[in-house]
Amino acid sequence: MQQWLALLGFAFVTAFTPGPNNAMLMISGANFGFARSVPHMLGVSIGFPVMVLAVGLGLGGVLEAYPLVHRILAYVAFAYLVYLAWKLAFAGRVDGEGIRVGKPMSFVAAALFQWVNPKAWIMAVSALALYVPPNEAALTSSSRVALAFALAAFPSTVVWCLFGKAISHYLDSDRRIAIFNGTMAVLLVVSMVPTLL
Repeated sequence: MQQWLALLGFAFVTAFTPGPNNAMLMISGANFGFARSVPHMLGVSIGFPVMVLAVGLGLGGVLEAYPLVHRILAYVAFAYLVYLAWKLAFAGRVDGEGIRVGKPMSFVAAALFQWVNPKAWIMAVSALALYVPPNEAALTSSSRVALAFALAAFPSTVVWCLFGKAISHYLDSDRRIAIFNGTMAVLLVVSMVPTLL
């Protein structure tokens, strides 16, 4: 029980701290509202625990055995995040007919994003290294870690999206939307730089 509570604490702390998922959810909430961001939230909430389970069942060992694959994944992740940041920077603006430009991330895109999200990899590998006993079956231990992250992911995604929705009241002009989205896009890219170094 003590180890389970420690794992849950780790999962909740890491799920609520800023990172690419939370930044994108905040931007989505601010630009598209809570209801339209639900598929994005569910994609993160389900996609990340699935990734944790896969890493726990052996994918992490493959990346450890072949560091070049891990390095290539880091650069692919960075390139994809720059692309997403570019799209986010121009999302949510109002066109000439009063319609918001852009659309929130889909369930599938959000779930697949976990595989190129460096913070997600760090969280998954750290949790598996810290909270999996060496003599326990991989399926049992990996499932327990994935469950902890599933319990933490949903409330985290809801809070970050609602935070974005709350600040949307201040984004009442194209200029403010552009400044907010541009700033968040830059911060999203900057948050990835340490993973490349």
